[in-house]
Amino acid sequence: MNGGLVGVGVIGAGVISGEYLRNLTTFPDLAVRFVADLDTDRANAQADAFGVPASGTVAELLAREDIEIVVNLTIPAVHVEVGLEILRAGKHVWSEKPVAMDRESGRLLLDEARRRGLRVACAPDTVLGSGIQTGLRAVRDGQIGEPLTALAVMQSPGPESWHPSPEFLFDIGGGPLFDIGPYYLTALVHVFGPVRRASATSSRSHATRAIGSGPRAGTEFPVNVPTAHSALLEFTGGASAVAVFSFESHLVRAGLVEITGTSGTLALPDPNGFGGPSRLWRDGGEPDEIEAVGAEYGRGAGVLDLARAIRSGTDERASAAVAFHVLDVMAAIADAAASGSAVEPQSTVTRPDSLPHHWDPTTRTL
Repeated sequence: MNGGLVGVGVIGAGVISGEYLRNLTTFPDLAVRFVADLDTDRANAQADAFGVPASGTVAELLAREDIEIVVNLTIPAVHVEVGLEILRAGKHVWSEKPVAMDRESGRLLLDEARRRGLRVACAPDTVLGSGIQTGLRAVRDGQIGEPLTALAVMQSPGPESWHPSPEFLFDIGGGPLFDIGPYYLTALVHVFGPVRRASATSSRSHATRAIGSGPRAGTEFPVNVPTAHSALLEFTGGASAVAVFSFESHLVRAGLVEITGTSGTLALPDPNGFGGPSRLWRDGGEPDEIEAVGAEYGRGAGVLDLARAIRSGTDERASAAVAFHVLDVMAAIADAAASGSAVEPQSTVTRPDSLPHHWDPTTRTL
């Protein structure tokens, strides 16, 4: 298909699909045509809830000729496996994070897309929200001068107190680095471009933890990954950032991303959200608040940006190249912490362009 609305299918009818479908079905450039799941009853229920005309199996979705983009909302362990199926059916992929669990499988997915002339894009698309985008435009407009350094912090006691099944968050591919890190590191890559070297330390406060809520409250489970990472990142352009991701802190700090330049410091809104103001300090005085400019939207904005990029022949902003580089950086942080030596990521990426302030998902453009 070369023009008009972009047909979309969704694989995975779990909890997160509701937020995606709520938004995707309101974007006039998209036509959501099918919901698939291993549990076809669950797929049917989500299709009915959001007015999607058809549902069923993955094979049925992939056989549809009127679907160009498939949104992959399966569990992280099968993101690459399902992504490869989608590509082999001749369709573009939008993947929930992470794009892969390791560098090798991530490269396999990207190479397959390149070989077939198809695109893969990946969450988080919170970086496309009006909050972060307004802050990025402020940086690129020179409001803090030349950006030099950054501080990114997310610390909490951990999600086991409220999550009824938190084991996967403390297993391989989890922990605060791989679960929360993508939001913060993606924002930093959008500010500074690619990372060239990472140094890090890590710790694990407890060998086991206990579920704090739900029917399994009190059940102990093993902690198989570090629960805190502190990293020093050096970017190819010469800037640097300190990043702290912790499930060990009794003092909660979240949403902290501060960019300091030669003439000011800008605090971005929470990178795990789509909106919010930025705050700008100059000369040590009180901050100026920069209200977010742009349409309000949530998960699925990256799917729309991908669709419009396909039609226009331009690059999508939440690309798999960015997601793979962020995965590579997280792996480098983990390797640096384990080895005690600085590690260079194996990939690079071009810093994505900011969205124009008038970008509006609710406007028909195709």
